[in-house]
Amino acid sequence: MAALTTNVIPVAGLRIDDKYVVASAGGDTAETGGGTDLNVKTAGTAVTVTIATPETFDGLALADRTYATVATGEQRIPLTSRYRDPTTGLAAITYSAVTGVTVCVTRTIT
Repeated sequence: MAALTTNVIPVAGLRIDDKYVVASAGGDTAETGGGTDLNVKTAGTAVTVTIATPETFDGLALADRTYATVATGEQRIPLTSRYRDPTTGLAAITYSAVTGVTVCVTRTIT
């Protein structure tokens, strides 16, 4: 898994079109927390993005969260603290395919 860099967006704004990287076939990890988003850009391939949910409720594992993308477009997915793995402190993200998929993590300063 590749560790994605979190791009902090200051009050003055930030250009992010040049911050995207190719999604890793083995998945990626990212920081989580308020104002943190995974931005997914697809070019010709609809994919399912899965974010591991390490929580349990009454001893039962919660299902991982999945997001379906369009074949060509952009989607923003919030990376809340719910996805933070207690061991690594990061979210674990996988993709059903990576051809034509680029990603970028942003955090907005509030």
